[in-house]
Amino acid sequence: QVQLVESGGGLVQAGGSLRLSCAASGRTFSSAAMGWFRQAPGKERSFVAAINWSGRITNYADSVKGRFTISRDNAKNTVTLQMNSLKFEDTAVYYCTAGLGSEYSSYYSANWYPYWGQGTQVTVSS
Repeated sequence: QVQLVESGGGLVQAGGSLRLSCAASGRTFSSAAMGWFRQAPGKERSFVAAINWSGRITNYADSVKGRFTISRDNAKNTVTLQMNSLKFEDTAVYYCTAGLGSEYSSYYSANWYPYWGQGTQVTVSS
């Protein structure tokens, strides 16, 4: 059974940092794209960041570019989202995702990812 388990969420003041981690089990994702999405109350799930299978290609939503960094460790089957300079509007449930194969062109689309974690809450106080 494939599982993606997020950790590292919590409450932080604006301007602070958090580091989210996602541990995958049940299969190896070393050849698949992985990503992070978020969903704020009353809003649709939106793309945050993605990384291709090798880690050489990363993409970010404009709203987090320059503040968030996605990385992966294929040996440990993990993906990490380092979030700096957090803003109140970053408050949301953050979800880890994993794709199939090495395809990457649809990294921004939630519908493209077949595997999802249960989500971790990030709350930024203003």
